Amino acid sequence: MTFIGPVVALIFVVLVAWLLLRNYYPHAVLLVAGLLMLIISYLLGYNLPPLNSSTGAFGLDLFKYIKESFASTNAGVGLMIMAIGGFVAYIDHIGASKALVEVAIKPLNLLKKSPNAAAAAVIPISQILFIAIPSAAGLSLLLMASIFPLLVKLGVSRLSAVSVITASTAIGLGPASAITASASGIVAKAPINYFVEDQLPLFIPLSIVLAITYFFVVRYYHKKEMEDGTLQKESKKEDSKVIAPKIYAFIPVLPILLLIVFSDLNSFLPYSIKLDTTTAMFTSLFIALMLELSRGKGIKNIFDSFKVFWSGMGNIFKTVVTLIIAADIFSQGLISLNFIGGLLEVSQSFGFNAIGISIVMTILIFFASMLMGSGNAAFFSFGPLVPEIAAKFAVKSTSIILPMNFAASMGRTVSPVAGVLIATAEIAGVTSLQIVKRNLIPLFTTLGVMLIYHFI
Repeated sequence: MTFIGPVVALIFVVLVAWLLLRNYYPHAVLLVAGLLMLIISYLLGYNLPPLNSSTGAFGLDLFKYIKESFASTNAGVGLMIMAIGGFVAYIDHIGASKALVEVAIKPLNLLKKSPNAAAAAVIPISQILFIAIPSAAGLSLLLMASIFPLLVKLGVSRLSAVSVITASTAIGLGPASAITASASGIVAKAPINYFVEDQLPLFIPLSIVLAITYFFVVRYYHKKEMEDGTLQKESKKEDSKVIAPKIYAFIPVLPILLLIVFSDLNSFLPYSIKLDTTTAMFTSLFIALMLELSRGKGIKNIFDSFKVFWSGMGNIFKTVVTLIIAADIFSQGLISLNFIGGLLEVSQSFGFNAIGISIVMTILIFFASMLMGSGNAAFFSFGPLVPEIAAKFAVKSTSIILPMNFAASMGRTVSPVAGVLIATAEIAGVTSLQIVKRNLIPLFTTLGVMLIYHFI
């Protein structure tokens, strides 16, 4: 086979990474790079990805690719992700997100005498919260307002405290996650089934490893900071103000409960009811509206609050959904230049089997996410390549895509340009690079354990 196409594709991958590191707008970078690769592929005589209906002119077909990507994405995973975004915005508006955090952090009070253990315990507790509140930046900022002052008061340094908070979003999972929605769509599996059957069995040991590793890292730096006098104990009081009743803590997890109850994961119901993620979000929204109405908020206020939901959907569309579409064009460009074939040829020449190429793809996603500062951008760019790779090696797509799924969010946690690190660093009074240095050992350790545990 000719390696001209794969080499050109690799050049584009490097160029895209360089542009993203220089803070170029990722949506535009991925879209333009994808279109240029399609043009080069056409000039080299490669087979282009098929269109549902061609315009009859290649120049116009380029824009038809964008149109069809918009149509397919918005009709499926795009609508699902927008509904999730709207629901997350609404539960934050009514105080349900904060109520859930307030309830979840109570176990930390049992660890007042062991600040290092308290810091490590934040990770598994917050990872569970991340399943219900799938916004890395949103959850981290909530934790900065609630858990961060508590950890600092217990004697944990500001840098260690913000470090474990960012680690709380290091393993992205749950049916409400954008990456989960994309991954489950790629492997043609219901999000709730992918979550329970594939993500959870791998998440549990990884979460334990991550917490244990952070315990030793925090303890090491605690001793070091005590010795050189840089640890400043602060007496900031935790803001315990709750803007919603504690009962509201169940609202963020309601969609997950509905998806589990009304799915083929159980058989205790005498009749069959199947609920998809988008419907579960709308159902949970109206239950939340009824609860707001029961508190005497007034019908006009309830109706006005709908704006928050629609605005949340719109924000997700202009950030995440459009990114999926741009990344889809980018991945089609890679496919058209036979990037997969070249990757497989090189891997096989090194004696790699399905496990070897899966490890390569997982590490590639991790570093792409680290460079881009976005787990979504990295995964959406390379995730669509998985079915063809799986078919070549006759293995299940889930066995390849699952570690890539987790590696995408892990890479974001050690990216100095990630929005979540920049936002939390500003509040903590440290730099994002300092957080990255503290996160490196735990995240690289967890990545290594994942590769060994999953593949060997």
